[in-house]
Amino acid sequence: MTGTVKTALVTGASRGLGKALARLLAQDGWRLVIDARGAPALEEAARELEAAGADVTAAAGDVADTAHRAALAAAVRDAGGLDLLVNNASVLGATPMPRLAGHPLPDLERAFQVNTLAPLALIQAFLPALRERGGAVLNITSDAAVEDYETWGGYGATKAALEQLSHVLAAEEPAIAVWWADPGEMRTAMLREAGEDADAAPPPEEAAAALHRLITDRLPSGRYRAADLAAAR
Repeated sequence: MTGTVKTALVTGASRGLGKALARLLAQDGWRLVIDARGAPALEEAARELEAAGADVTAAAGDVADTAHRAALAAAVRDAGGLDLLVNNASVLGATPMPRLAGHPLPDLERAFQVNTLAPLALIQAFLPALRERGGAVLNITSDAAVEDYETWGGYGATKAALEQLSHVLAAEEPAIAVWWADPGEMRTAMLREAGEDADAAPPPEEAAAALHRLITDRLPSGRYRAADLAAAR
């Protein structure tokens, strides 16, 4: 990646993995554009990052919304370009998590819009800048994309689609790095909303530290698991 100061856009950065990754990037001196649906939590995250010395632009909104994506593009232009796109924002879809036989299709459509189509739209918007700067895309996926967990079929399908998009993107765009990464279970509000025992899971900071290696070591494009990256340290 080129340039004295590198810029990253991290979606879903008000909590959990996105916030933890943004904190690590800030420590490395990255300029940050961060996004989340909830303005109060996003503003709090931005204040924390600024207090640590980071240059941060926060834009609250829904990545599935065209106008919000345009606002993110404007913020990136103001920052001078983009070196890293982290597609982390996600929704579960219907909760309690339903079996596929009765999965409400409007909820599934919404999940595809946020988890699959919005990341692709952001990739399309920023590919010229990423190509120019030799940048990278980090798409956050899930083990639900490759495992047959009951009631996780809808969410897992959105992440499986994101993985295939990432795989093809890596083949089509050799000038940039494309990583699709499974962070594993984390102690997050999303896992709790899914009805899982979130308190028994490790904190998202552990997964963030492992995935951070993709960026710092500029690993080859491909699919990675945070657990494997952590074990290889």
